[in-house]
Amino acid sequence: MSVKIITVAKALPKHTRNTKDIIPYLNLWLADQEDRFRRKVIKIFENAGVDKRYSIMDAESVFSKTSFEEKNDIYEKESIILAESCLKKSLDKAGLKADEIDFLITVSCTGIMIPSLDAYLINRLQMRQDVVRLPVTEMGCAAGVSGIIYAKNFLKANPGKRAAVVAVESPTATFQLDDYSMVNVVSAAIFGDGAAAVILSSHENEKGPEVVDEAMYHFYDAEKMMGFKLRNSGLQMILDKSVPETIAEHFPNIVHPFLEKNGKSIEDIDHLIFHPGGKKIVQTVESLFGGLGKNIDDTKEILRLYGNMSSVTVLYVLENFLERDLAAGDLGLMLSFGPGFSAQRVLLKW
Repeated sequence: MSVKIITVAKALPKHTRNTKDIIPYLNLWLADQEDRFRRKVIKIFENAGVDKRYSIMDAESVFSKTSFEEKNDIYEKESIILAESCLKKSLDKAGLKADEIDFLITVSCTGIMIPSLDAYLINRLQMRQDVVRLPVTEMGCAAGVSGIIYAKNFLKANPGKRAAVVAVESPTATFQLDDYSMVNVVSAAIFGDGAAAVILSSHENEKGPEVVDEAMYHFYDAEKMMGFKLRNSGLQMILDKSVPETIAEHFPNIVHPFLEKNGKSIEDIDHLIFHPGGKKIVQTVESLFGGLGKNIDDTKEILRLYGNMSSVTVLYVLENFLERDLAAGDLGLMLSFGPGFSAQRVLLKW
């Protein structure tokens, strides 16, 4: 009995801006700052590798004084809409109805909701009353792959079942208007909002890449490298500048033992399905794989078109691969990093 990923579908918020169109808002935001600092911030945005992004808030609201309560109300309302939209699309792609899902995982870390997204989806889509639900709320960028790992383990133990992983993130709602730190600037430059739904199945007759294996890797003594600080003004980003170097240092231990356990090496991997954490992390990963003739072109393209959408982003990369006619036997490696600090890995076989 195998577990397969049968569909992925995305949903995007209604507000969108090209990076060049955000510069006038930056100039207004930075009006009281030194010219040198203002030029530096604009350069960071222009060189972030993000051409366009989507948001649950229009640009005027992002750069206006809003309370945590006001931002979180928008997050709650729009997240429900996006979650329902991408799950419906994923079900339609698979030719399934909502009541054919046995396990529902919802993923988000950029706002606070109780009850969580899954409760709203159960009601709006009239899912079964005995559907098993699991909200994943505090794993950041790694949580999209984490959701796939949890779904796989459930389905492995329950043949003939299906699971849906629905990820919704709105990092733009965490922008801090009164914070001129580099962390806040860099976060604003690379992040965008989005949603995606993945459906997995342990039905023998359903098609898609098989989840061959999965594993988590936890970095010791790195709890402060990435995350959020809850403040009166909202969720303030924590992002240590040493993240790319730390990833590079641990990369051999993250990748090679995991593949060796499955009788494979990096040379055997045909497709790299990596989370685009940001331009520096992308460059770090490229330098590690470039000499092996591997590329992460899809990762870079998703970053360029949408920005880093936290847990959602790697699912957009995955969708690119699922939409192609890949050869039977091809292997794919999914990888994402998140708070903790941790790395999540999944080995796929077409």
